[in-house]
Amino acid sequence: MEVGVLPVELWQLIFSYLRLPDLGRCSLVCRAWSELVLSLDRTRWRQLCLGCLQHRHPNWPNQPGVEPPSWREAFKQHYLASKTWTKTTPDVDSSNCLSLFRRRKGRRRLCVGAGGEFGSLRAALAAASPYDRLVLLPGVHEEQSEVLLKVPVEVVGEGALGDVALLASIDQHCPTARLCNVVLMPARFTPLLYKTTSGYVQFDNCNFESGQLQVHAPGTCQVKFCTFSQSSIHLRSVALCILEHCEFTGSENASVTVEGCPSTDRNWACRQLAVLAKSCTMSMWEPDPAGCPVAKWGGWGESQLGPVRTCEIVVGEERSSFFSAADAQVLVGSAQGDTESGENLRVAEEEEEYPALDSNSSDSDLRSDDEEDAQATYKLPCQAHSLSHTLADITDSRLQSNRLHTLQRDLKLKSLQQELQEDKEAQSLASSLQGCIIRQCLFRDGKGGIFIYSRGQAKVEGSIFRNLTYAVRCIQSSKVTMLRNDIHHCKASGIFLRLSAGGLIADNTIHSNCEAGVDIRKGANPLVLCNKIHSGLRSGIVVVGNGKGIIRSNQIYGNKEAGIYILYNGNPAVSGNHIFQGLAAGIAVNENGRGQIAGNIICENQWGGVDIRHGGDPVLRNNLISCGYSDGVVVGEHGKGLIEGNVIYGNKGCGVWMMSSSLPHLLNNQISHNSIYGVAVFCHKDDAGDYPLGQGGSESFQEEREGVGGDNDPDSEEEYLTARRPISVALVELNSINHNGAAGLHVKSSEALNVIANIIHGNGDGGVAVLQSSQLTRLANNNISCNGQGGVLVEADCQVELRGNGIYENSSHGIVSKGEGVIAENDIIGNHRCGLQLLEAADMKVTKNRIQSFRDYGIALFDEAKGLVQENLIFQGRSKKSILQPISNAQDCIIQNNVLLTFKKRFDVECMLINPPARPHLEGGAHVSCAAAAGQRVSSITTRVDGGCHNHRSIFCTIL
Repeated sequence: MEVGVLPVELWQLIFSYLRLPDLGRCSLVCRAWSELVLSLDRTRWRQLCLGCLQHRHPNWPNQPGVEPPSWREAFKQHYLASKTWTKTTPDVDSSNCLSLFRRRKGRRRLCVGAGGEFGSLRAALAAASPYDRLVLLPGVHEEQSEVLLKVPVEVVGEGALGDVALLASIDQHCPTARLCNVVLMPARFTPLLYKTTSGYVQFDNCNFESGQLQVHAPGTCQVKFCTFSQSSIHLRSVALCILEHCEFTGSENASVTVEGCPSTDRNWACRQLAVLAKSCTMSMWEPDPAGCPVAKWGGWGESQLGPVRTCEIVVGEERSSFFSAADAQVLVGSAQGDTESGENLRVAEEEEEYPALDSNSSDSDLRSDDEEDAQATYKLPCQAHSLSHTLADITDSRLQSNRLHTLQRDLKLKSLQQELQEDKEAQSLASSLQGCIIRQCLFRDGKGGIFIYSRGQAKVEGSIFRNLTYAVRCIQSSKVTMLRNDIHHCKASGIFLRLSAGGLIADNTIHSNCEAGVDIRKGANPLVLCNKIHSGLRSGIVVVGNGKGIIRSNQIYGNKEAGIYILYNGNPAVSGNHIFQGLAAGIAVNENGRGQIAGNIICENQWGGVDIRHGGDPVLRNNLISCGYSDGVVVGEHGKGLIEGNVIYGNKGCGVWMMSSSLPHLLNNQISHNSIYGVAVFCHKDDAGDYPLGQGGSESFQEEREGVGGDNDPDSEEEYLTARRPISVALVELNSINHNGAAGLHVKSSEALNVIANIIHGNGDGGVAVLQSSQLTRLANNNISCNGQGGVLVEADCQVELRGNGIYENSSHGIVSKGEGVIAENDIIGNHRCGLQLLEAADMKVTKNRIQSFRDYGIALFDEAKGLVQENLIFQGRSKKSILQPISNAQDCIIQNNVLLTFKKRFDVECMLINPPARPHLEGGAHVSCAAAAGQRVSSITTRVDGGCHNHRSIFCTIL
């Protein structure tokens, strides 16, 4: 009949009543009928697929409510897979005419059971020919001894799944076999349900109850749409096998055990399975980096966060937008007011006597209508120093904005597709087809999911693991590839790797586990890429006991402890991750942990963005550490590490908090807009510093603790040493410390400290406050300018050396010192009060400085101050004052060979800081722009939380 004779809808109705063979014949009639057959996908093809007792829903067991893209294609794949067991010989080339005369295998149908031809399976097997179909009639079929399968047959249960139960132990000794629609239960004498050591076995739509399936190389298997209830699969050295769409529940041990290196001795089925595996390879969809869903699972382990937030990033805001009135009350460390006595005073190197100046008088006492003009006349140009380009950068809001865009582009999360294109090792692991391939399976409510050991290999795709003790355990040089799985609510770690295990863990969602989401120990070295690891009751990722690994492009958020926890010589490479909204530290490095931590965004964590303690010694480079509710970086007791090129911005506490017993090297960081200090150094021990070790639970770090002294990887050690230069004193070098709420650098230390070539600019309190320093604190070649109070404050009993610094235009005195030490070769210019004040029992050697104060004394000595003041160049300000000294301490304080310069016209001023030019001076190419080198990663982030000072104590991560 012509298609056009009837409406299309009527043709579709007619075709919907046809059986499968008739549909096939009709599709061959003409193109129009072929298209009609294809159009029945959501109707007739769906009925055929769901109505076949040997098949289940194509998306069972994980998504039985989601329809496949094509029901016809799903039905086709079911059918083709069911015929795999018969393809024991290679297909004859279709061009060979002999294929026309190939004989079909004569297959018989033998019925077993009540009313059938045979009373038992054993009797039917004795009479069966190769490739016969043995139909088990409804009922219970029990064998009293082991059944040997010597001829290839197909065993199929009749009726619905569950109508046929087979209580037997089967040992396969033939090349191939298939079991379908049968409930397999163990015989009384053994828990072993089925075993093959050489042939191929295929299970479709079967139930395994309380027993074990064993496959030994060169044997192999394909298991599809099966349920394992308190049952397991043990694979030994299997070259290739496939488990698809299976459900594993109630296991007492691992549901799937993979043992041994894949055998090179392969049977006939490996080629067929490889073709099937490639044809069913799951497409790598590209996840949305911005979408970070929180756990929706009810009960314990539920996410303790609200909706996931991101930082608001703004450039060029005024200070008022960052600090509230409460914030202003906690700015600490300002210099004490001057207390000049009313005694007789004399001015060195001047005949005219000046009356004593009230130290508490305000700057307004000297102001006049033409003050601005006078300031312009007396102002010394000091911009041409070695750090001037960097200083210009941090005050240029447009440049900051450009760098922000560069930062966002450089630190954007990569998709798995991008990672695979750039990383050939990851690409090779993702495409590998060796060992056990597990796809679209469900593991739930048992002890273990998958256990891989003794150089075994497994690939797990699109599976769900929930309510287990652990999801995957991979040890002893084994490899696991995990792609797009969902792992949650495990009672221990989600994925556990140890003893030189490796592989690829990519694009998984790992959340709400009792221990770490991923646990890497004892030389394990996996690739961990593009995962979402969140809402864990402990840490997101733990790297312990010489564990390594590459951890890249992951979203790690909302975990109760550190997002990444590194300890006991753990040494991973951590890069390109977004670690945010953790309830503790973003990254914690402890107990001699190390690691290369580079290019991460670490923000909005409750405690330190990065917390380093107890011998932790990482390389922390080019990260954005921002918007934390505590300090940006914490270097606790005996912490070490190279902290280089990071942007540490907008944190509620300090930018960097250090204990004096630590030995970090801060190099080239941008530390700005933090609520309290830019960098703080304290000598006391934190009350919370003594925290118990270990993650708790069933997994402890006792073995790793005992093995800390073990050998490290020599290659890794060499790489590590070349990444840094050794230091013996804590070093703060080439950083830009600007616009922080309190002092730029706050020192209360019992150990030596070197502060070299930093820009300390525009901070809310003083530039540098040295409140305690029993050993030498050395400040050299720094630019300290435009801070809200004085430039440098040195309290009593502190030992300091200030050399080669440029101290410019601070809102109070340039330097106030009550301590001991040396102030030499500094430029102290344009500060709003005195250039240099020596108070109380100060004992300083002040030599070869260039000093100018517009409205006050260049140098003022009070109380019992003593020392040596010589060979200084003092520029005359508007007040005509140079050096103020009480007569009472004239014998203890030697003032000699100082030079006072006056000028009569503006041209003279421009030449006064030329030989040598304005300080600081940096030799050679050492004056790397810290704002630019910080990766052109400078940004202004204004997501803030109000709060107060923490009484000189770090708001840091306590890792229980």
